[in-house]
Amino acid sequence: MRLQIPLAITFLVGLFMAVQFFVPHEMFHGSLENVLAWVRIVGAFALVLGIGSLLRTHWDKIRRRRRDWPYSIVTILSFLAMCVIGIGFGHEPGTVFYWVFENIQVPLDATMFSLLAFFIASAAFRTFRARSTEATLLLVAAVVVMLGRVPSALIVMFGDTSVGQYLHANMPDVSEWIMNVPTVAGKRGIIFGVALGAIATALRVLLGIERSHLGGGGGGGR
Repeated sequence: MRLQIPLAITFLVGLFMAVQFFVPHEMFHGSLENVLAWVRIVGAFALVLGIGSLLRTHWDKIRRRRRDWPYSIVTILSFLAMCVIGIGFGHEPGTVFYWVFENIQVPLDATMFSLLAFFIASAAFRTFRARSTEATLLLVAAVVVMLGRVPSALIVMFGDTSVGQYLHANMPDVSEWIMNVPTVAGKRGIIFGVALGAIATALRVLLGIERSHLGGGGGGGR
């Protein structure tokens, strides 16, 4: 029963959420609002569990003096400080919480994402090596797109033109065609694949084949 009851609840709720998209009835609309309210309540409890897991994990790391444990101290102190500031003084514009977020959190996020540019450049260098026909086509397309879109260093003197336009007048048009036709086609193919994978995973969960969300390891029909 400990396994059958959660599987039955998952199946019924998942089936209801799927059916209500195709049955425009007032009964389903009202029931959907109730289900979404319960989802928000469960999400609040999940947030509490996540906070508890965060504090327990970092406290255990500090107690055992594991690698980089001082960073765990910074994490816990920052978390507690933001909680005290936000709960005690509010989080509207002009408060200390808002100032800390805008002047510490946002610059730190920008710094982290700016570092990703170097990893992207390194990955692009490894990917664009012409070791096969596919890699060569990828390299040529990337060069054409960059030449057609990167502004010229002489933009002040010659106006808003790209580097590729100095090489050939049709270079920007070729760059736009690559971005609007092959790139969009590939992107839609990826989206179709992701959608089919999501549907397959949802069916496995609804039918009780995938049980990893119940804990204790991966899926399986046993």
